[in-house]
Parts: sequence; C-alpha cells; structure tokens
Amino acid sequence: MPRHAKLLPMNVAMTKPWTAEQFLDWAARQEARHEFDGSRPVAMVGGSANHNRIAQNIYAALRARLRGTPCSHFGPDLGVRTIGETVRFPDALITCTKFPGTERLAPDVVIIFEVISSESGRRDRIEKVREYAAIATVRRYVNVESSGSGLLVLHRRQGDVAFTALTLTGEDTLHLPEVGVEVPVAEFYEDVEFVETGAPD
Repeated sequence: MPRHAKLLPMNVAMTKPWTAEQFLDWAARQEARHEFDGSRPVAMVGGSANHNRIAQNIYAALRARLRGTPCSHFGPDLGVRTIGETVRFPDALITCTKFPGTERLAPDVVIIFEVISSESGRRDRIEKVREYAAIATVRRYVNVESSGSGLLVLHRRQGDVAFTALTLTGEDTLHLPEVGVEVPVAEFYEDVEFVETGAPD
C-alpha cells in the first residue's frame, strides 16, 4: 500500500482511544484518507502512477475471474478490522460472504492484496503480515512490488499456523485455490514501465 506516511498531527482531540466505529464515523467526514492504528488515525498519502496501474490490473484480473462466483473483490475504500480496533484499507481484498452495501468493514476476508512502495514497505511487509495473519479467515496475503523488481510475495497460511512466504516472478502464476483463481504474475504488471537503474559506466 503506498499511502502511509505519518501519524495524523494531534489537532484531533482524543481524550481516550477511539473504537473502530468512532474512527470510521470520523474518517467519513474527512477529505483526506486515513487508516486507524488502534489508537489514532494515520494519514495516507498518494501513490505513484505504477502503483495505481498495478492496482487497476489487480481489479481487472479479479473481476474477470470472480464474475459468476460467490466471491467478490473490493478495494481500496472498504476497510478490514485486524488486531483489536485497528482498521486497514488494503488495495484489494476478496470475500465470499454477502453483506449489505452500506457496510464499511469487509466480513470474512479470504485474500488480501497490498501494492508495495518504498514509503509503505516496512508497514506492509512486517506490521501487516502480523495483523492479517491474526484474521482467522485470511488464507493468503499478497505483496505486489511497485518499485521496479516485478516481484510478488505470497504469504500463505498452512493449516492453522502463521503465514509462510513464497516469492514469485513474472514467469510464475499466482494460485488462489480458496477462490478458484489463477493469475499470471505478468498480468499484474501489464503496461507498467519501470525505470532501469543499471550500473554506471
């Protein structure tokens, strides 16, 4: 996810920690986007053109493959509640549970995608691995790099244990058996141009 940057300046009066519901009510009235770290809002900043293109490719790939199935994809405006009151907004998610269109948090999330940037790398690769692993229904957490490596890291739940990681390249296919989906990794990078940083002469 590209957009994390910094904690919201403390001009937001918080006499005691908010609940997830209080945060969602507050966030709905803001022009800028935020996540909730369990105690205070965290401002989210914009991502690059590559991040946006990759996210759009993810949506297109999931939409085409999930059409006519019980499962649906959403993102990035539908939240996921992780540990305690923490609320995250992944770039894309899949759930196979039907729920009202007015809901702000997705139930029974099975697959989560985050597009990784240099600004969000630590949070997405470390903090969110722990948070998403704490959601019992989440079977796979997919990190899609946007910085030029063209790599994808798949975190898979093996039985009831924590995630194990598998790195995929553009020659590989991402398998999501829980929802009956397979996507060539190269499809996520369609029309994405990376700047080559070769060694100097």
